[in-house]
Amino acid sequence: AMEKSYLSLFLLLIAISCALAKDAAKKDSKDSTAKPKLPQTLSRGWGDQLIWTQTYEEALFRAKHSQKPLMIIHHLEDCPHSQALKKVFAEHKDIQKLAEKFILLNLVYETTDKNLAPDGQYVPRVLFIDPSLTVRADITGRYSNRLYAYEPSDISLLYSNMQKALKLLKTEL
Repeated sequence: AMEKSYLSLFLLLIAISCALAKDAAKKDSKDSTAKPKLPQTLSRGWGDQLIWTQTYEEALFRAKHSQKPLMIIHHLEDCPHSQALKKVFAEHKDIQKLAEKFILLNLVYETTDKNLAPDGQYVPRVLFIDPSLTVRADITGRYSNRLYAYEPSDISLLYSNMQKALKLLKTEL
């Protein structure tokens, strides 16, 4: 019985970390005759034509040396909220275009850097880091309890936050 309660606690934790939106995005059933799945790339579906870094260390290095801001997306493959955000992010033409101006990293695991979890390790969460390698705590989403969380309905806010990350950069450098 002990293992069972541990397991249910573990599942509860997973559910909590993934539960942000009240209504999980409903899977729209595409017909299975669609094109075969391509092998997994570093984009993990967030923008296959964009250039993604492989590790946090590489991303920091490139942000510093290119003088571009870094955008980090924490997500999980089996989290419906992550999946829903990914879908609107990947399909948003303006975001995909603007993302070319960033060093990009998406992570399905947590780093040991506590700066990347200023208010917890929930997913999905999106943080911006400027080329001086400072986490932009001023660029947040709509939720006071999860500052860096975005739902699909917040996609225009995420877009304007991306613009903000680029604009403030120009004034500071």
